[in-house]
Amino acid sequence: RRVHGGSGTRNPNLPLILASASLDASVKLWNAEDGRCVYSLSEHTDSVYSVAFSPTGEFLATGSYDRCLYVWSVKDGTLVRSYRGGGAIFEVSWNSTGDKIAASCSNNSICLLDMRS
Repeated sequence: RRVHGGSGTRNPNLPLILASASLDASVKLWNAEDGRCVYSLSEHTDSVYSVAFSPTGEFLATGSYDRCLYVWSVKDGTLVRSYRGGGAIFEVSWNSTGDKIAASCSNNSICLLDMRS
């Protein structure tokens, strides 16, 4: 689980949102203040192992055993970008400026997604 926004975070003026990933292929965004599910993100077809908010809190990257890396808008839950890796994706991470995402794959490769292109 990852949290973005709210007091004590890098984005104190954003709402406090929690992201959860599951072995049932679901990703959910939760309002951490009242426990309400804000969005259920359902493009993945296999277990989701990693979620990461962009540094600005605008996007959420998700990586799954289905070999897909998805980037979602936190504001409205829409799918913004997608990438299919060479193996299951076990970890996703943003760079400090939020314009690139790295993903580690089960086939011993690392992919880099450039959000500027």
